Amino acid sequence: MTLAEKLEQAVTGRPNSYVPAHTLERLLGLPERPDGERLGLNWTMHWGQGILLGAVRALMARHGVRGPVGSFIFLNLRLINDQSLENATGVGAPPWTWPRDEQVIDLLHKAVYAYATGLVADRLVEIDDAAREGRSQRAP
Repeated sequence: MTLAEKLEQAVTGRPNSYVPAHTLERLLGLPERPDGERLGLNWTMHWGQGILLGAVRALMARHGVRGPVGSFIFLNLRLINDQSLENATGVGAPPWTWPRDEQVIDLLHKAVYAYATGLVADRLVEIDDAAREGRSQRAP
């Protein structure tokens, strides 16, 4: 997702978003600071959400929710997670109030994340399933 964002920003000239940092700042009750001092918070929220939600996608795959349908469901979970946190903290606004180009960009970036995470999670679970099956066939 980060790579897709950086490529898109190089083409569109869109600046970095510090919404993740603002959201984490509010969730933790930290004092507001200038965006230039929020890079660590931005990365923590951005990558932290990706890692935590990636574990959810792995659980989905483990329980049979796989493939493009599993990734589509996961895409919606990612969008709901972001919007819930951003709007509950007062940092964000409902997406239907955003300019259409920002809606499209956000949706595309989240889709890249959801489908890439789904491919990895599904594959890892398939490898694990095959290894378990191989062990069970060898067991006396």
